[in-house]
Amino acid sequence: MRDEERRGQTGRGGRRGLRIAAGCGALAAFGAALILAASPAPASKGGSEFDAWLRQVETEALERGISRATVETALADLEPIPEIVQLDRSQPKKPAEFCSYMERRLTSTRIARGKRVMSEHRALLRELNAEYGVPERYLVALWGLETNFGDYLGDYPVVGALATLGHDPRRGAMFREQLISALQIIDEGHQGADTMRGSWAGAMGQVQFMPSTFLAYAVDHDGDGRKDLWNSTPDALASAANYLSQAGWRSGETWGRPVSLPADLDGATRTLRRKRALSDWQARGVRQADGGDLPESNLRGSIVQPRREKGGPAFLVYPNYHAFLNWNRSTFFAVSVGTLADAVTGRSSFRSCGS
Repeated sequence: MRDEERRGQTGRGGRRGLRIAAGCGALAAFGAALILAASPAPASKGGSEFDAWLRQVETEALERGISRATVETALADLEPIPEIVQLDRSQPKKPAEFCSYMERRLTSTRIARGKRVMSEHRALLRELNAEYGVPERYLVALWGLETNFGDYLGDYPVVGALATLGHDPRRGAMFREQLISALQIIDEGHQGADTMRGSWAGAMGQVQFMPSTFLAYAVDHDGDGRKDLWNSTPDALASAANYLSQAGWRSGETWGRPVSLPADLDGATRTLRRKRALSDWQARGVRQADGGDLPESNLRGSIVQPRREKGGPAFLVYPNYHAFLNWNRSTFFAVSVGTLADAVTGRSSFRSCGS
């Protein structure tokens, strides 16, 4: 039995000042200059509608205490990025098939590299485990799944991406708020507007935090005065540990395990989703994936079948699984984090659905 089973996420513009009519006197020119200096930030070349929307964002950012210098620099020369709207519209309406998802995400190469990363960063990971109560393997798994251990951070300009999505009506209010948060991050000096790169949806850094998540959970672990989730592995992994800790992570407990189900429970979603003691699940015929008895434990858990069909893989999950769901509201994602974490430490070997 595992010890942990003993308990339980533009263009060119410049200012749009008043045009000074030819022939006006010096006093009129001086008055117009004063008005120009007071206008909030630069215009874009993204079209009149986008430009008017951006003006509203500028005003809101200033009202929230973000400096004029940051607003003017970050929002200068913005224009919508059509590719990002297309990417948002093309999001799959039906999730990928679970088995292919797992095989694509939990490759032998990623598992092997995860083991090396665990060794290379052992001192830091142990330090974070002591401080936040989150074991090393889970941080490595999140890091590997989010950005392949920092290899793929995304190369879209975050401010431009968020402005594009904020102006788009589909989810505009949410992304407008993320844009304001991004401006605050820049204003606090953690990253420059020109170097703030990320995914097309605005997720940033080695653990892909959205700007509002950054403001709530990012940590300056290396003590350089900046929360740098792009270039500082200590900051990135400490921020991930801080997030999980505040999302309800229960130190000393594991996330779950693959199990086999008896025929009368297979596909019985209403019964499986109820939290029960492991002894209760054992009495109902649930066993470990290899056929062995469930461990004796005080933990309570429910059972998820990601494929939502009889005969598909099943997992007995504990409270820490829900911390992964807090990170990303996807059963596929949450199961993949736990499974990769177990694979990189040899607690279990990842087996494809058909093996």
